[in-house]
Amino acid sequence: MKKTYKIEVDCANCAAKMEEAAKNTAGVADANVNFMTLKMKVEFEDGADVDAVMKDVLANCKKVENDCEIFI
Repeated sequence: MKKTYKIEVDCANCAAKMEEAAKNTAGVADANVNFMTLKMKVEFEDGADVDAVMKDVLANCKKVENDCEIFI
């Protein structure tokens, strides 16, 4: 399953850090962050609890960029 989320991030470098953090989250098969459109596309692993995984994605993103936001 793939979903797109609106994000808030300050710079392209921060967006790249968020993308890497999302990709390294359990339950995420792939992730892509587009700084220009302020959107994050997340592909979830089969059987993943989307809401729980996105909470983990947000927590991991805040570890690398504490003022970022993902509108879940």
